[in-house]
Amino acid sequence: MTTTTAPLRAVRDFTHPLWRRVVATRESAIVALLVIVAVVASVTVRGFSQPITLTYLLLDVTPILLIALPMTLVMITGEIDLSVGSMVGLSSVVTGALVQAHWPFGIAAIMALLVGVLGGAVNGLLVTVVGLPSLAVTIGTLALFRGVAVGTLGTTAVTDFPDQWTALAQARISGTTIPYVMIPFLILLVVFAVLLHFTPFGRGIYAVGLSKDAARFSGVNVERTKLILFILTGVVSAFAGIFYTLRFGSARGDNATGLELQVIAAVVLGGVSVFGGRGKLYGVVAAVLLIGALSSALRLANVTSDVINIITGILLVVSVVAASVLAWAQKKRRRPHVTASTAA
Repeated sequence: MTTTTAPLRAVRDFTHPLWRRVVATRESAIVALLVIVAVVASVTVRGFSQPITLTYLLLDVTPILLIALPMTLVMITGEIDLSVGSMVGLSSVVTGALVQAHWPFGIAAIMALLVGVLGGAVNGLLVTVVGLPSLAVTIGTLALFRGVAVGTLGTTAVTDFPDQWTALAQARISGTTIPYVMIPFLILLVVFAVLLHFTPFGRGIYAVGLSKDAARFSGVNVERTKLILFILTGVVSAFAGIFYTLRFGSARGDNATGLELQVIAAVVLGGVSVFGGRGKLYGVVAAVLLIGALSSALRLANVTSDVINIITGILLVVSVVAASVLAWAQKKRRRPHVTASTAA
């Protein structure tokens, strides 16, 4: 007589103590590595422990932190959005061009956010309605958005932004070294965390990543879910573009070139499966901060940017390989129990 193995796996998973299920995870390993890097850099790298270092570290990683939130949800469904860096550049150009045309900055920013909604909707509709793979679609819109951005301003840059807005982009919360931009990030983090981990919509996101057909049978509207996530990615990327513009005081068509690779690297490093169905936001946030802290420490140690990129790439590859090895080891440990159950 044979028996199914799914119940056995579920029981084995939940017979582990809660602390083990929380601590013995890839996300917790990234958090621990972040702490180790911060402590070691504070002791060994001159200037790393200075308050101003934290300020600039957070300012540097803010666009990645912002975009990584919706990107995490998109990748949990098994999709990807490679156009986010170009959307940052496009929203920057829209903001700059409208300010140059004497529009109030607030209205220009709203128009840039609407462009983000439109761009995300284009990606989502091509994926969900037309049925094209998100990789191919967003490679195309990556080139499209960047082309429109560069074509709009050409080789010129808009730098005439209101002083109060550019100052706000770099201002710190009174009495701290934390930039004000962390406030909207923390609000978005709470919103996305609740959405993903504590709502039926979030459970549907995981279900879509594990199996689209099973999700449909469970009542999840797969197409609508993906469309919403692509729109969220577009509008958050546009918001990141507005911040990017104000932080550097310049709107250019080539702003944030290559940012999409940094976002995806952080999301994968943070424990999100490229095949979908797995991932947690706190691991992704820790991964972004880890990459930022490591890069900051290495720059202060006079390491060149090329070497920093190599080290970051090695860290990403090692994390992916380690996750695969652990999954293989767990499967090997379970196999004798499964064999015994099927033989009963």
